[in-house]
Amino acid sequence: MSSSLILATTTRWLQPLLLLYSVFLLVSGHDEPGGGFTGGLVAAAAFTLHALAYDVASARRALRFDPATLMALGLLLALAAGVWAPVVWDAPFLTGAWAEVRPLGLGPLAVGTPLLFDLGVYLVVTGVALTFVLSLAEV
Repeated sequence: MSSSLILATTTRWLQPLLLLYSVFLLVSGHDEPGGGFTGGLVAAAAFTLHALAYDVASARRALRFDPATLMALGLLLALAAGVWAPVVWDAPFLTGAWAEVRPLGLGPLAVGTPLLFDLGVYLVVTGVALTFVLSLAEV
């Protein structure tokens, strides 16, 4: 348990907001600065804050996945985003493919392979940063 009640209480409120902001950065990265890299860093910062407020074991439990698993899944998603167009349309590697979806009747939303690639980068960056931070915090 944390030696600081203020840090522990602040972390309980701040961690969900940081994770939500990281998803916002991920999704808005195609139109504005941001994307998978900055979103992944903010997500890693949320779990780093959790490790500082409580302990590393608690942060690993809150993460629910091993950081190495996040890295592997992210690499697979990024590779899938790059290989999609060459396999389906005989296009060059990393050619963007787009589809229009209407989630819950909210209106058209363009979803494409760049978002899948950014999600892969998000997972890789989160996994790498947490591997470093949590490994150093355990020592």
